[in-house]
Amino acid sequence: MGSRARTTWVVVAVVTTVAALVAVGWYALRPASPGSAPTPGASSPDAPPSPSAPAPSPSTPPPDPLAGWTLEQKVGQLLMVGVDVGAPQQVSYDAVSQLHVGNVFLAGRSQAGTGPTADLVAGFTALVSADSTRGTPLFVATDQEGGFVQVLRGPGFSDVPTALDQSRLDPAALQQDATTWGSELAAAGVNLNLAPVMDLVPEASAGQNPPIGYFRRSYGFTPDVVASHANAFSAGMEAAGVDVTIKHFPGLGRVTANTDTTTGVTDSVTTRDDASVQVFASGIEAGAAFVMTSTAVYTQIDPDLPAAFSPVVVDGMLRRDLGFDGVVVTDDVSAAAQVQPWSPADRAVLTIEAGGDMVLASADPSVVPEMATALVERAAQDDAFAAKVDAAVLRVLAAKERLR
Repeated sequence: MGSRARTTWVVVAVVTTVAALVAVGWYALRPASPGSAPTPGASSPDAPPSPSAPAPSPSTPPPDPLAGWTLEQKVGQLLMVGVDVGAPQQVSYDAVSQLHVGNVFLAGRSQAGTGPTADLVAGFTALVSADSTRGTPLFVATDQEGGFVQVLRGPGFSDVPTALDQSRLDPAALQQDATTWGSELAAAGVNLNLAPVMDLVPEASAGQNPPIGYFRRSYGFTPDVVASHANAFSAGMEAAGVDVTIKHFPGLGRVTANTDTTTGVTDSVTTRDDASVQVFASGIEAGAAFVMTSTAVYTQIDPDLPAAFSPVVVDGMLRRDLGFDGVVVTDDVSAAAQVQPWSPADRAVLTIEAGGDMVLASADPSVVPEMATALVERAAQDDAFAAKVDAAVLRVLAAKERLR
């Protein structure tokens, strides 16, 4: 991943039993030659039997990497609360200081520039404490794709071109530009970009694809071009110390409505081994630490649940088919019209049940208390769900180690 190696949580227990051999002696284990003198310390036919070697002690259980964490602190690592860059709400601050939320998302649009943005971020990072997040740093995220989707502008921030315009650059040049854009984010305290878009959009229907094609958010229209240029963007961001999130798995390129503003958004074409899925596979192979799941329904994959809530999509496709062991984060599940049929509590629980790791509540931070309460209550009552919470927390913490 750039110049940084992926940090893996590894605990190794080694049990040695050579003490028995040392106590008896190697010579005591081989037959004695006729007439040979007994070797000092060796047993002889007239000598009493050697005492048995002590049994090896039981192996020491591996230390619990989450020892000392409260359930509330664990759940906080699985939530990302929105912060309005124009007028941050108290509920966003309270999410970190009182609900132990370990991740924030800078939402909206700002022309303030680097300095005021860094000050805003500092106001949240100052809330990190042994009580709030056990001292674990925040992921500070935003949407800095470029073009129509660029949260942070003003002095110190470049005007980033649309992804479609970026796709016309040589990948090496794009990577260099993205390193500059990533350095600008890092200077403002942002360490996670919810970009690049890796949705594969058919060129002929791009104008009728409201979430991606209409806004020129795709890196071209062929798998090779999307993969090469999105991965170049990722490499540049990572070189600047900013992690990336490839999105919106398994692809929003074929939908005809926007999940943010419309309910019942469905893709009836994409399959489990579709070319659009293979584009994401290339991003995973390149080392992306985060994958964002869409909230559309894919009838050829799981007709019953949005992708973000689907075990078939998350645990089956991402974890098993593609071997992704990083952080799976949802698209916004706070105000998006697509997820309103489910309560905020159910949205959070379904995300973790499906194998996801982080629930994004970017547009409406007021739903975070209900989400946190639901996750805590479910984990306290259900050991299997509690194990999923722990596994998700460990993946989030491993991703945070990459940024140290």
